Amino acid sequence: MPEEPIQCRISTHLDGQVALVTGAARGLGRIIAQTLAAAGAKVACIDINTDALAETISSIRNAGGIAEPLACDVTNGDRVNEVVDEVIGKWGALNILVNNAGITRDNVIVRMKDDQWDAVININLRGTFLFTRAVARPMMKNRQGRIINVASVSGLMGNPGQANYSASKAGVIGLTRTVARELASRNITVNAVAPGFIATDMTAALGEEILQEVRKQIPLGRLGQPQDVADAVLFLASEAASFITGHVLTIDGGLTA
Repeated sequence: MPEEPIQCRISTHLDGQVALVTGAARGLGRIIAQTLAAAGAKVACIDINTDALAETISSIRNAGGIAEPLACDVTNGDRVNEVVDEVIGKWGALNILVNNAGITRDNVIVRMKDDQWDAVININLRGTFLFTRAVARPMMKNRQGRIINVASVSGLMGNPGQANYSASKAGVIGLTRTVARELASRNITVNAVAPGFIATDMTAALGEEILQEVRKQIPLGRLGQPQDVADAVLFLASEAASFITGHVLTIDGGLTA
């Protein structure tokens, strides 16, 4: 008898899922929120910039998606807990957390001010910790969850002038791997994406001369697009990545190869 054809079981549909994305007002966060909504998830969009956040919400709703804005300083533990409770209260669950909120305050180490160090560590690392801790209990109770942290290749290889940023993203990677081990028995996966040079407003500010040199260092010879990162997040949030946890997925065109 002929063998039955192999059926493709990979799916990135998120129908019925509830996602929370921090730093959703612009840049990578906005694209990630839009992508998860397009895949069928209800998306809680978190940011401190409420004006820009409104634009994200409008873009999702105009495309037929479901999204709600929630103002939040990711370094405020009490507010973080309130936000998680509000999302679960509204939609009955929280299946996916994307810790994307982050900033840069670049300077060489001998000139770096205390407030530049503290601001980056607080938002990039403390914020990731606070939201991860806040969603852990409800996800454990439901015995299901996906946590995706946005790290950076700067946390893997270092980058001159970014001691604070590199340290924060290296911390996010360490946090990811540890929490992955802690939560795995409850069917919760915890992974990170580590973007390289992505075509955003932040990289555009470097100037074309510097970007030309950057492209020479990237084996694929170009910058990545925000959608490249969003697609990786969608994959890790989906059933297709159900046996992947504690992993750092680099999205860098081969920069760290």
